[in-house]
Amino acid sequence: MPGRGAWAGWPHPGIGPDVGGYPGAMIMSVELLPESTLSDVIGLMVRLVEFAGALVIFLGAAWAFVQFAKAGLKGRGRVAGFNRIRLSLGRFLVLGLEFQLAGDVLRTAVAPSFTEIGQLAAIAAIRTALNYFLGREIAQERAELARGEAPEGRRPAEGMPT
Repeated sequence: MPGRGAWAGWPHPGIGPDVGGYPGAMIMSVELLPESTLSDVIGLMVRLVEFAGALVIFLGAAWAFVQFAKAGLKGRGRVAGFNRIRLSLGRFLVLGLEFQLAGDVLRTAVAPSFTEIGQLAAIAAIRTALNYFLGREIAQERAELARGEAPEGRRPAEGMPT
């Protein structure tokens, strides 16, 4: 086949002999990103999302500790004050756990094995249960604070992040 003009020197991507031996189009798979590159990019995204979740939890714990220390130093050791701190910490925990779950879902985005899918299901179930019970506890705390502080005219989560 040498000397056939533009077709000389094949093989080229997408060009190969047809049934009659003449150059023709071959079926070719198009890959935008190699799986290893995609895996590396998603691995980085997983680490960033998990870091964000850990940071939210850490900041919430640090904030709650500072509020707890302030309340202790001022002698305001009332249960309602500590419950407000717990309520705010619970909000941080719920948000942080949502980030962690998002990281787990991302981790299985590239060619997951059945083992990884099973692990994701178990982790998702545990974290969803934690979120559910934390959410219930937050709602109960909020209701208790609303009932307990209504006579004083203060809102249940006054001064706390919402």
